[in-house]
Amino acid sequence: MEESIMFAKKYLEDILSFFGLNTDVYATHDDDVIQLSVPSTHLNGFLIGQRGDTLRAIQFLVSTALKNNEHEYTRVNVDIADYKRHRYDRMAERAEKWVAEVQRNGKELPLEPMNAVDRRTIHRVVGESRGVESESEGEGYDRHIVLKPIKQADDEPEEDKSSKDDKSVDEENSDTETEDESKSEKQ
Repeated sequence: MEESIMFAKKYLEDILSFFGLNTDVYATHDDDVIQLSVPSTHLNGFLIGQRGDTLRAIQFLVSTALKNNEHEYTRVNVDIADYKRHRYDRMAERAEKWVAEVQRNGKELPLEPMNAVDRRTIHRVVGESRGVESESEGEGYDRHIVLKPIKQADDEPEEDKSSKDDKSVDEENSDTETEDESKSEKQ
């Protein structure tokens, strides 16, 4: 693990030096994921890119270099100036607002297409809330989440509940009758 971490750290520092940024990258690991953190610099916007695209590309480069050099650990998470943590917090706040909107009006809410990390954040927030569920739809760059209100059992009309109860009682009675018939046939 240590060899993979040192290689990833050095590789990222070399990439940053091509941009004229000589900084120390902080490297740790969680389970089998190498965590690389670049401190805040004057190049944050350039290194992060629009919606984190450049950051994801840098992360891909480091991971690919680990694979190509046959290191045991190849999963890498690169964060620049805590961008990912701040992005997670912002997405979680937006998700809470969207959940409240769906709870308030009871209508489905399709969201704009987003990357897998942002979708995972939305699913996590929705999973912690009540009365709303989330579902990913679409493929590739068009993959997005649809927030849907959950129909509660208490929302059903009384007639529907009683007819369901009657059906289940009828099914139980028919099961009992079938058992009684099979017992009498055996005797």
